[in-house]
Amino acid sequence: MILRIDRLGVELPPPSTPDPAGAAAVQELMGGKFGEMSTLMNYTFQSFNFRFRQGARPFYDLIANIAAEEFGHIELVAATINTMLTGAKIDDAKDEPYKQHFLFGGKGALPADSHGKPWDGSYVHSSGDLVEDLTHNYFLETGARSGKLRVYEMCDHPAARALTGYLLVRGGVHQVAYARALENLTGADMSKLFPTPRIATDKIPECQPHIKQGLHLKMYRFSPDDYREMAAVFNGNHPETGEPLEVVDEAPEGFPPNDLPPQADVFAPDYAPEEIAEIAQKLRKAAGLPDKVTGIVATNGGVNAKGSTKAQI
Repeated sequence: MILRIDRLGVELPPPSTPDPAGAAAVQELMGGKFGEMSTLMNYTFQSFNFRFRQGARPFYDLIANIAAEEFGHIELVAATINTMLTGAKIDDAKDEPYKQHFLFGGKGALPADSHGKPWDGSYVHSSGDLVEDLTHNYFLETGARSGKLRVYEMCDHPAARALTGYLLVRGGVHQVAYARALENLTGADMSKLFPTPRIATDKIPECQPHIKQGLHLKMYRFSPDDYREMAAVFNGNHPETGEPLEVVDEAPEGFPPNDLPPQADVFAPDYAPEEIAEIAQKLRKAAGLPDKVTGIVATNGGVNAKGSTKAQI
């Protein structure tokens, strides 16, 4: 089971200038062969199919826990795409090569790549052989980091830069984790492969704050009580910096998401969202809930009577 917390892994800026073309590029990080849907589903199926769990518990715990973090990465990529599409005009979309966002996506993320090709289950590798799967995972993370850097260089939108800066650092942690697992299992000196690809994350402005916080060294445990044995695998020193690796026994606090404003031209969530808000308020009152919405968001995308946006904290 996934314990879902209504926070994002990194703080995203609120919507600014729309960038539909950039959002199309970011789709590769969602549904491409090396995108976040692929990392999630590879590790998820490997954890589902893992045999002899008690005998090989540290390796099972590692794969299962990383799968949980990848769920959050998918949400973060979607939030980025949605931010980049906010305010884009549907009557301008006829000139955009990626029209799916407008035609049936409600200006939202889709389970597809940068060409609109739907994500494919054939991207999942779950052989049952632990060494084979870990080797696959290492190179999957390698390809994923290459893709993130290319999107970073292609898109200068603030949300895309915030996303890729964070994912480059966290993807590097997963790459190190699978390398350490292979070293422990086989004795192979995986450290000689680093950095793969040659990405100097310490020189990328959007990566630097996360490195200063030590996020390149930390494996968070995304569970109240389980997956504790991954500490037997994720340890030692980082192959690039020499700093000690660390398992943190709780998930990071995260950041409240931006509540993106309605986009009435694509009926998201409706052509008259204020009517939905009135119905929701009546239901809230009937259920004995407080008048003020209980959820926490960074910015409130709801529109008040004067048509302006107001923050809710």
